[in-house]
Amino acid sequence: MAEKRSVAFHTLGCKLNFSETSAISRLMEKEGFVKKNFDEAADVYVINTCSVTDNADKECRQLVRRIQRRAPESMVVITGCYAQLKPKEIAQIPGVDLVLGAAEKFNIAQHLEALTKSDQAKICSCDIEEVSGFNASWSVNDRTRTFLKVQDGCDYSCSFCTIPMARGKSRSDSIQNVLENAKKIASEGVKEIVLTGVNLGDFGKGPDGNKKHEESFYELVRVLDEVERIERYRISSIEPNLLTNEIIEFVAGSKKFMPHFHIPLQSGSNTLLALMRRRYKRELYADRVQRIKTLMPHASIGVDVIVGFPGETEKEFQETFDFLHELEVSYLHVFTYSERPNTHALEIKPVVPVQVRNERNKTLRNLSYMKQQYFQQQHSGQKRKVLFEGHAKNGMMEGYTDNYIRVATPYREEWVNQLVEWSL
Repeated sequence: MAEKRSVAFHTLGCKLNFSETSAISRLMEKEGFVKKNFDEAADVYVINTCSVTDNADKECRQLVRRIQRRAPESMVVITGCYAQLKPKEIAQIPGVDLVLGAAEKFNIAQHLEALTKSDQAKICSCDIEEVSGFNASWSVNDRTRTFLKVQDGCDYSCSFCTIPMARGKSRSDSIQNVLENAKKIASEGVKEIVLTGVNLGDFGKGPDGNKKHEESFYELVRVLDEVERIERYRISSIEPNLLTNEIIEFVAGSKKFMPHFHIPLQSGSNTLLALMRRRYKRELYADRVQRIKTLMPHASIGVDVIVGFPGETEKEFQETFDFLHELEVSYLHVFTYSERPNTHALEIKPVVPVQVRNERNKTLRNLSYMKQQYFQQQHSGQKRKVLFEGHAKNGMMEGYTDNYIRVATPYREEWVNQLVEWSL
């Protein structure tokens, strides 16, 4: 009997990438591959890349160099967003054998069958316009929380973003399939599912990107709420213009959907929002936050914001700062703008100096810290349920309350993957 080949994975980027790596890993294990840790010797190494982080190219090269030193005879496969956007660039990296674009990443086992080690990397990617079909995927992270991908791609054309070029048009799984996958995940003992996608609120477009009238994100959350043995759901990130009153009201009345929203803002200046080609104004964003807080005063709200976008003067940055300062939100994810090839933002002037971008990032990170501290203090003395995770760090275990306050306590095995009543 032939010896089984081994495979190791490394993921860069977002939760969606992590869920897809897990799905690819399960597919390869079905094909007879044995999974190894990335720092062990393996026959095949798969790096799932991201186009959002600024140094995708550098990270990729460093990882390939590490593999070359450890296992020079192994096959190196690069996939993910960066592989779709810059396949030729990646193929030039010494040691890379196969570059798989968006349409091919789930056919990795078939590609490997026909591949032999050579000096020239093989590229399998197609025009992103031609990408269709939906591959469901989910990650299992120590059996407590799982990221379940229900939507992929995006039909928006924000001027700073390469994701539509990397992932293609907006398309979704069917409600029926998501339901089956949620039941499968529940049968593995997982207590919490985080719903993920590129533009989650746009759920309801079939695998070919055509709208299905009877399927929407609201319908999806309603159906999932009934799945037995899943105790918690979180909505990973949802555009403010797609976060409807009915979704907010449903979460407010649900025992399973957590009072925790992550809503991208990107800027608190209407001038910049227009330059960014966002589909809302700050007034709509403020209205969504107020709506959530009226129905769920204890809800946690996270915000994505970009600093240093072209055209952002001191006045516009101050507008963003003041807007966020006033808003009842709990934490910020602050991104420093960085130039992306083939995006409309490259044509916008004036360009903000990098040093100024970094200073603004620091200012908003400080604001985020204050917001987080304030949010936690508001709940001091309250009792809330915490779902504890399995991995121990220096003898400690961590978990999150329903409204996303992190709790750490000395490790106790009987608390792993359990909901524990906790005094904050």
